[in-house]
Amino acid sequence: MGIITRTHSCAKRKPSDSMRIIVIFFVGTALGLIVGVSLPTLSITKFNLPSINLSCIQQKFTETISSQDKFLNDPSKIWVPTNPRGAERLAPGIVKAESDFFLRKLWGLPSEDFTSKPKYLMTFTVGYEQRMNIDAAVKKLSENFTIVLFHYDGRTTEWDEFEWSKRAIHISVHKQTKWWYAKRFLHPDIVAPYEYIFMWDEDLGVEHFNAEEYIKLVRKHKLEISQPGLEQSKGAPCWNMTKRREGHEVHKEAQEKPGKCKYPLLPPCAAFVEIMAPVFSRAAWRCVWHMIQNEFVHGWGLDFAFRKCVEPAHEKIGVVDAQWIVHQGVPSLGNQGEAQAGKTAWRAVKERCGMEWRMFQGRLTNAERSYYKSKGINYTNLLVHN
Repeated sequence: MGIITRTHSCAKRKPSDSMRIIVIFFVGTALGLIVGVSLPTLSITKFNLPSINLSCIQQKFTETISSQDKFLNDPSKIWVPTNPRGAERLAPGIVKAESDFFLRKLWGLPSEDFTSKPKYLMTFTVGYEQRMNIDAAVKKLSENFTIVLFHYDGRTTEWDEFEWSKRAIHISVHKQTKWWYAKRFLHPDIVAPYEYIFMWDEDLGVEHFNAEEYIKLVRKHKLEISQPGLEQSKGAPCWNMTKRREGHEVHKEAQEKPGKCKYPLLPPCAAFVEIMAPVFSRAAWRCVWHMIQNEFVHGWGLDFAFRKCVEPAHEKIGVVDAQWIVHQGVPSLGNQGEAQAGKTAWRAVKERCGMEWRMFQGRLTNAERSYYKSKGINYTNLLVHN
């Protein structure tokens, strides 16, 4: 009395029931083995998953495991994910991600190749007929400059009549423009040693220009993108912003014709220099280079977008009036074109310039619209002001 006991909850099984359970167990085990052996032979791509390429994912996953985990799990293997892409297998101390245009000797110690390194880069896109212009410009440069000539007419050896030409770097491709050359030969990692990169046309008079004095003013006024003040040998400059102002060192804003400056801090009334003779800081060029489109060789419209690469643009972009140049307006590269459908070679080239400008502007607008849309931002006004 008073003691709670646990009773048997299950009835005693008959021998036939126990045998049935044993048989079911063994049959189930056998079926499981058969299914397990047959599954690897089935193709995973037979499943109805049209939106996912599972075999590709499996391959990529396998490659990732084999190329990374193999190194991470093996201390004798080098794998440095912070190295430049493709160089992860190298020890950081041997990686040289940047280069230069410094000319080296074929003999002696590398440390004795030169006593000082150039700090600035000057590039000209040239034809041989304008050699006297280029000779005059080069003589305005100090030993602090590396000189690169991009030859659009294929004539290079003739330039050896100038002593400085033997120290210059010559790159020659027929009928190509400076923006084509820039995209392919002036990668930011190649020109990284240079504090400023000058990208000039061939038809510029430099009687009133001194390169070292120019750079002093650029530094003084904290300009990241600049150009010398401009005068025309015939007529007037296209834009008031780039026109030289007497009695000034630098200017950063201008008044244009009515209707051209709806936004006074935007091009062409501020934050603007032309593609004729721009000068970029190292940091600004790293941005601008990425904005150059491979197939837009003339660069029209690019100068209206330079402002995307510095902030605030209306303070970091300006024209140096105290060191000025004269645009002679020689249509030499235009004459390298081909006449088409009754149009002269020059007209065909000019039409291509205008077409590239429109295409570049459309591409830039679409890229910014897509970016803001992906962020859920109302881009209507931003596309104008940014």
